[in-house]
Amino acid sequence: MATSNIEIAQRADLWPITRIAEGLGIPDEELVPYGRHKAKVSLSYLRALQGRPRGRLVLMTAVSPTPAGEGKTTTTVGLGDALSRIGKRAMICLREPALGPVFGMKGGAAGGGYAQVVPMEDINLHFTGDFAAIAVATNLLAALIDNHIHHGNELGIDVRRVTWRRVLDVNDRALRDTVIGLGGPANGYPREGGFDIVVASEVMAIFCLATSLADLKERLGEIVVAYTRDRMPIRARDLHAHGAMAAVLRDALAPNLVQTLEHTPAFVHGGPFANIAHGCNSYLATDSALRLADYVVTEAGFGADLGAEKFIDILCRTTGLRPDVAVVVATVRAMKYHGGVAVADLPREDVGALQRGTANLVRHLTTLRETWGLPAVVAINHRAEDTDAEVAALVAASEAAGVPAVVARHFAEGGAGAEDLAREVVRLCTEPPATLRQGQEPGGGLRFTYPDDATLWEKITAIATRIYGASEVTASTVVRAQIRRLQDEGYGTYPVCVAKTQYSFSTDPKLRGAPTGHVVDIREVRLAAGARFIVMICGDIMTMPGLPAVPAANSIDVDEDGRIVGLF
Repeated sequence: MATSNIEIAQRADLWPITRIAEGLGIPDEELVPYGRHKAKVSLSYLRALQGRPRGRLVLMTAVSPTPAGEGKTTTTVGLGDALSRIGKRAMICLREPALGPVFGMKGGAAGGGYAQVVPMEDINLHFTGDFAAIAVATNLLAALIDNHIHHGNELGIDVRRVTWRRVLDVNDRALRDTVIGLGGPANGYPREGGFDIVVASEVMAIFCLATSLADLKERLGEIVVAYTRDRMPIRARDLHAHGAMAAVLRDALAPNLVQTLEHTPAFVHGGPFANIAHGCNSYLATDSALRLADYVVTEAGFGADLGAEKFIDILCRTTGLRPDVAVVVATVRAMKYHGGVAVADLPREDVGALQRGTANLVRHLTTLRETWGLPAVVAINHRAEDTDAEVAALVAASEAAGVPAVVARHFAEGGAGAEDLAREVVRLCTEPPATLRQGQEPGGGLRFTYPDDATLWEKITAIATRIYGASEVTASTVVRAQIRRLQDEGYGTYPVCVAKTQYSFSTDPKLRGAPTGHVVDIREVRLAAGARFIVMICGDIMTMPGLPAVPAANSIDVDEDGRIVGLF
């Protein structure tokens, strides 16, 4: 009997990817196969889909994550399978796992139990090479910057004001801040530099927001990489870099088609983190899935305060995507954790702590319904240790907030365990829920956290006060000056992408529940001109994470037969 995620995945009966594509009406000649079980779908075919109407879009989000894990990806897969089981033409769209967390804390990110996308090992380790292409494009631009300076610096780049950073798809704290160009004139000019993880790069954000290859190339050209001594911006197109970068990314831009354990089609494409980037899979994958299926389930990273906020205020604002309903994943364990229970004590029944912790869930539900106007349902990702009293208390808290809650057992039972959730999602997509407050409607009534014409400071303040429950936003004199300068330079119309801890509404990861009155301090501001948003880094969040004391890499191995072991 298979017990671990990888054992379940390795014993699965996978269909040839051509059979999955055939079910969607995609001809064989429009596939670029990577073996028998994964393929890219040609961009030319996806362009031809543009005349088709879009299906229903289901946004999967969650409560603030905890060390115990909530299973958002697992629930996305389970719901997709359940929608297929009840007769709906369904697809799911997920982000690609990054090697940093695979080798760091998570050990894998393709779902779990009997709700997984497969081939699990391939998806978690290299997959189709998209992240490698993004890293090459990013580092190519960095090399061209330093090469230009070395060969005379015709553009007058101020080496003190080079803002472009190199990337690596491994968590490596030693590379956060570096000095490059040492060793004499043959090696260029010494200057400070550093590395981010691939998922935090602007190229990743551009990759996931681009609507076409032409749009990708245009956005790459807009990247601001440095400034002159007169503070004039130097862009990637000034270095004639964007064409080569687009060439590197051309094949990667096509979405990756795989399947779930129950053969529901899945696009797994792109992967910016929600705590340090905008947290959504590629627009091309989601838009294409909506043209191919009647119901598409897509995931936004971490809790609704991060992933869903960026999905709505960045992706939906700039592309026109509109979710019809939000599913909020919650667990009994998470609610007890937010109620103050230590991780070691989470398996014990504690209804009182759970009830205290539901303040976190209610805050997210209030934001989804009252700020963004989205109908919602709570998916209780069931664990065997959950007691009836705890589940009942969680259902009661959700219903008291005006949102239905459904217990889902997809981890243990696959799609069959999430059929009730699927039926509730369909109901919310097709009829106005009685629980919606006045002025709200299902689908089409999406509202944003702030208007386009608000200033950058007003935008970050709106996010902090309306979504995080903060009392104020602070920043040093230097950071405030940077924000004013970006505003004056015409970037004030851009949305804001907040980089902060995922573990709390605040910038303090230890502050559980639903804190109010806290202060959000902006430590750093970065212009992402190609992605067309402003990154505001808050608290102690790092765009190059480090590895834990005992990284997951210690358990990952390959046996004598070439089988991967240790992914979980």
